[in-house]
Amino acid sequence: MSAFKTLDDVDVRGKRVLVRVDLNVPMENGRVTDATRIERVIPTIAEIADKGGRVVLLAHFGRPKGRSEKDSLKAVAGALSEHMKRTIAFADDCVGEPAAKAVGALKDGEILLLENTRFHAEEEKNDPAFVKALAASGDIYVNDAFSAAHRAHASTEGLARVLPAYAGRTMQAELEALGQALGKPRRPVVAIVGGAKVSSKIDLLENLVGRVDALVIGGGMANTFLHAQGIGVGKSLCEKDLKDTALRILSRAQEANCAIILPVDAVVAYHFAADAPNQAYGLDAIPEDGMILDAGPQSVERVRSVIDDAATLVWNGPLGAFELRPFDAATVAAARHAAERTKAGKLLSVAGGGDTVAALNHAGAADGFTYVSTAGGAFLEWLEGKELPGVAALSRG
Repeated sequence: MSAFKTLDDVDVRGKRVLVRVDLNVPMENGRVTDATRIERVIPTIAEIADKGGRVVLLAHFGRPKGRSEKDSLKAVAGALSEHMKRTIAFADDCVGEPAAKAVGALKDGEILLLENTRFHAEEEKNDPAFVKALAASGDIYVNDAFSAAHRAHASTEGLARVLPAYAGRTMQAELEALGQALGKPRRPVVAIVGGAKVSSKIDLLENLVGRVDALVIGGGMANTFLHAQGIGVGKSLCEKDLKDTALRILSRAQEANCAIILPVDAVVAYHFAADAPNQAYGLDAIPEDGMILDAGPQSVERVRSVIDDAATLVWNGPLGAFELRPFDAATVAAARHAAERTKAGKLLSVAGGGDTVAALNHAGAADGFTYVSTAGGAFLEWLEGKELPGVAALSRG
């Protein structure tokens, strides 16, 4: 991991601090329904304000095509204020006179949220003139939005080129956790990768087989690997056209001395529904009209054993149809076991991705992991070994 500066390296008192945060939270009827991302950025905002900085928040919301009331950050400003128990000022634009007037009125320790950066098409184009317009509101730049770091946008990458740049506390925690997981990890390193389709995770799998000691493949994507090996998977979700891709990944894993852990048994049902009648079968006996909806009990024990042997665990994706009971059993059992090992000080565990966070929360195991990333695309691209523009810009700074 490249070196980057943090809030420990700067005196923010009296300075206008442009802080890029992720406030792209789910909303319903004008209310935030999941405040996780708000809670994650509060420590950075509070620290800068408490140290006498003038906090100017930049964020995007939704995918607007120009200005739109439904994509305004005004309601989010209210939610942030509630969670921080502090007054949050709001400006109805992120550049120009509205921003300049609101920033100019700030006193040390006060907080301002500027309107949605994506109301301007120049944001996503990383337009130099727009970067300059944003930079006019700040003396220094702090990026606390790892979840947007895979985008080379004006507010995520461009500003780090024109202002002194630092990582916020959430960004710092994320980069440190990821560095521990795959940068210079304690070995053995195990990765668990699940989910529905191989097609969405080809780059991820091909990168991981060269970096981890064992790779557990679960969920619907495991069926594609079983099919590639000549095992019947009935009417299960399976990308049969990716047989050659699966075989290539298996071959690369063998060359890299990475053990591939696939299910050895499966829980099969005939309807994709909660509480559908089901039964565990060995892989040599999957019914032709059945659907594999979860890993079987023998597979779960095998995964638990792999976790026992690991010093570091990276997790992305569930092991079965965890949204439907009882097909959440494998994911819940493995997640809880990983959390127990982590709490016992025997495992460093890092997880991320939308379905992953939901699955770990469902299992009641998220709090037991070393670090759970709320970044979806950025976390995946990092696992794929890709450079994240927002992180690279901080490193260069």
